[in-house]
Amino acid sequence: MCLGIPGQITAISDAGRKLAMVDVSGVKREVNIACIIGDRAIEDCIGDWVLVHVGFAMSVIDEAQAAETLRILIELGEAQQEIAAMRTSGRA
Repeated sequence: MCLGIPGQITAISDAGRKLAMVDVSGVKREVNIACIIGDRAIEDCIGDWVLVHVGFAMSVIDEAQAAETLRILIELGEAQQEIAAMRTSGRA
């Protein structure tokens, strides 16, 4: 199953390539944020909650939506699988 998992943008890692570090339940990953920047400065994205899918932030959500989405995914057993996959794929 493909899904978007909520995470919070914590830093801009490469402004030119529109890459940011996103914290997804304690797992920090670099994702492309080109889809969610809009007309604002890239640095203004820090602190945003986003739905992440295959390395891209697909949409901005608010913190309450992020918490509710994560709660539902955990109930369904999907979040643990996605977070585990993120941890595994980050290892060299």
